[in-house]
Amino acid sequence: MVMRREQIEEKIYRNLPETLQKLTEPFENREKDIVLLSSLGVLSNCLPNIYGLYDGDTIYPHLYLMVIAPAASGKGVMNYSRLLIDQIHDKVFNESKIEYLVCEEAKKKNDTEKCPDIKAKILPANISSAEMHSFLESSEYGMLIMESEADTLSNMLKNDWSNYSDVLRKAFHHEPISISRKSEKVFVDIKEPKLAMVISGTPDQLMPLMKSRENGLFSRFMIYSFDEITSFKDVFATKNNNTKVVFKKIGDEIFKLYGELVDLKKQIEFCFTDSQKKSFLDMIRPIRDDIIDNHSQSFISNLHRHGLILFRIAMILTVLRNKSDMNKGEKLYCSNLDFIIATRLMKNLLRHCQFIFNSVESGGGLSIQDETILDDLTTIFTRQRAVEIGAKHGVPKRTIDDKLVQWQKRRLIFKQSVGKYKKL
Repeated sequence: MVMRREQIEEKIYRNLPETLQKLTEPFENREKDIVLLSSLGVLSNCLPNIYGLYDGDTIYPHLYLMVIAPAASGKGVMNYSRLLIDQIHDKVFNESKIEYLVCEEAKKKNDTEKCPDIKAKILPANISSAEMHSFLESSEYGMLIMESEADTLSNMLKNDWSNYSDVLRKAFHHEPISISRKSEKVFVDIKEPKLAMVISGTPDQLMPLMKSRENGLFSRFMIYSFDEITSFKDVFATKNNNTKVVFKKIGDEIFKLYGELVDLKKQIEFCFTDSQKKSFLDMIRPIRDDIIDNHSQSFISNLHRHGLILFRIAMILTVLRNKSDMNKGEKLYCSNLDFIIATRLMKNLLRHCQFIFNSVESGGGLSIQDETILDDLTTIFTRQRAVEIGAKHGVPKRTIDDKLVQWQKRRLIFKQSVGKYKKL
């Protein structure tokens, strides 16, 4: 498996559910990819009462996304996707706030009554661990952390009072979370925490999160990264205003869908067909073997969790494609089209994830030139082949020899014998 950080192929966009086609149509290149992935991340927190069974566990659609790119690269388009959930958040927050204020007024007459917690659908990243537990406990259908300045989240994870890394890790799998604070006589027990995350930042801002490979947080993220800088766009173009209108209109549709799903008498189970289950296993197993043979075995946990990410993406696509008749049954089967789309998206994201994983492991990122040359080389290659590939990209022989030495030091390649190398 090569680690090329490719854009999402155009064929995927042509076959997306109509909702996602409308959201991504105004954009192109990397911005189009960011809008698609961030919209999937936000929408994963907008589909209550939808679940699937994966490895024997009940799984909900919630996804974690991390966009890693330089400043002025266009990653700010991610913020459009917040418009998809704003109306839901406002309703949940305002209704719970009114309920809380009414209760507080009643408490003046009956001080023993405990008032309900204020609820939210969107959480800021700069909250304490205690606040995180409190909001998760009061949330029935999950919450979203959305942060375009990722150093906010990275800084919170450095502090004792706000390091909720364990919460993020457990919430990804909906594992029970318990906390006891004796001084405040508080015991919190959250049976099935549900949390989605959409964050972006520069490599420096996200380094603490990228280095979380040891505790497993990094492996829970969909990773999308690139180095390109965008040109200065026409800031007065009317399409910028039209884009917000499109997102708000789709936001109205998602608000309606959210209400319909909340009102369901029984949860809907998302399922793969038997042939899709076989295809899933037939795809994952060879990739796993390739990682064991040719890459760091530490990356296997990332692959395993990307299997779950594929399942969740397919779940979201299936709901969006069938949103007009969600009340027709207790099971919702994935179409072959959505299975293929989810599979191709997962494979693309896995390559991005592998690139960042290798960059952190080797002590830093590769230049675009180095990345291109390495991707063009086979797993086992000779110095002569590297020289030929280098010449194709305008790189002199002496520079290739220098690169071979640097790549060995950074554990990107291994010298098997004189003039013969293997990519790690």
